[in-house]
Amino acid sequence: MATSSHKLSDDAIGQGSSDLKKRVSRGAVVGAIFLMATSAIGPGFITQTATFTATMGAAFAFAILASVLIDIAVQLNIWRMITSSGRRAGDLANQAIPFSGYLIAILVVIGGLAFNIGNIAGGGLGLNALLGLDPKIGGLLTGGLAIVIFLVKKAGRVMDIVLVILGIGMIGMTVVVAVVSQPPVGEALQQTVVPDQLNFATITTVVGGTVGGYITYAGAHRYLDSGLTGPEHAAGVMKSATNGILVTAVMRYVLFLAILGVVASGVALDVSGQAANPAGQAFGAVLGEAGMRIFGAIFWAAALSSVIGAAYTSATFLSTFSRKVSTGWPLQLVTVGFIAVSLVVYLLIGTAPAALLVFVGGFNGLILPVGLTVFMYIGWFRPDLLGVQKYPRRLLIPGTIVTLLTWYMGSVSIGPIFAFLGVTG
Repeated sequence: MATSSHKLSDDAIGQGSSDLKKRVSRGAVVGAIFLMATSAIGPGFITQTATFTATMGAAFAFAILASVLIDIAVQLNIWRMITSSGRRAGDLANQAIPFSGYLIAILVVIGGLAFNIGNIAGGGLGLNALLGLDPKIGGLLTGGLAIVIFLVKKAGRVMDIVLVILGIGMIGMTVVVAVVSQPPVGEALQQTVVPDQLNFATITTVVGGTVGGYITYAGAHRYLDSGLTGPEHAAGVMKSATNGILVTAVMRYVLFLAILGVVASGVALDVSGQAANPAGQAFGAVLGEAGMRIFGAIFWAAALSSVIGAAYTSATFLSTFSRKVSTGWPLQLVTVGFIAVSLVVYLLIGTAPAALLVFVGGFNGLILPVGLTVFMYIGWFRPDLLGVQKYPRRLLIPGTIVTLLTWYMGSVSIGPIFAFLGVTG
């Protein structure tokens, strides 16, 4: 009888352990979806959307469609390759082409630092609109809260919960503003497919702000923590990646419609790139003081979630150089250090936040084709690293086309991107 009792007890413990592992896996999967989505819906994209909608009107819808299509080709490939191999991007790239992983890691970390400075700046703008705080103090509070999140014992779980709450909150508030602003939906849909004007610099900047740099790898790196890796889990990976893309696509278009309604009504937004806050002006034009507060909440939520995503993903790339910081407490400390450095740089520089947010999107768009080239090489010539004999052509062909397209867009957009900031040389 005692033996039977012990057996039942052991079975219960085993079942409890199994249930815990399943909850952890589900949490990491949901976290991966929202890490990718909220990273792609950062303050940079919100500022870019307001800036380009004010200058291009409904024609900007095509840039959003292009960014979503590129997003699909990029993310489905990156998620599948990284999870099938069970390795982070830098390690996988190094195995395929020696030292290429180090190059990608360096570019992503530099881009992530630039992006995070912009994200913290966005947090400052958000709290300024929400509470009237000085942007520098708002940035300090945003960076400080992100640091606190990564100092707790179960930082990964806390990060997942925070990202889900922030993501749902952003979408909900933006939908309200979009409905009230009464945008010309018919014209927007028409321009989505047949735009009056086409601007590669705009598309590159939007792509960079929504899928470029660290954002390319954020969700896939988090998904690795679920333990559901290997080619046998490809179907689940594809489903999760698709869900993340759908979330970002809805948010991008709804935000565009909200601002288009304001622009179409005749309100002129200040997009000078200096102390301009075009998105805040748009929300204020719709709902007055309440609109500015809502904008502040959305912008701050976007900033905080992007600070978390940029820091976490950049830290995982630093593990390419040292296994000691690949997981656990060492990874958390590196992430905290990354946020601290970004915060200090932001507090020291005098760059106008809105201009910085647009610039870092363009910069990350220039980084994107480098990593994609390596991963397309893996798909075509080294599928063995992914645990398969042949990588799916339905993913590889569009991925290769997008890689070539991002090289072209990057090459023709360098001048216009820097010209936006008044940079010459």
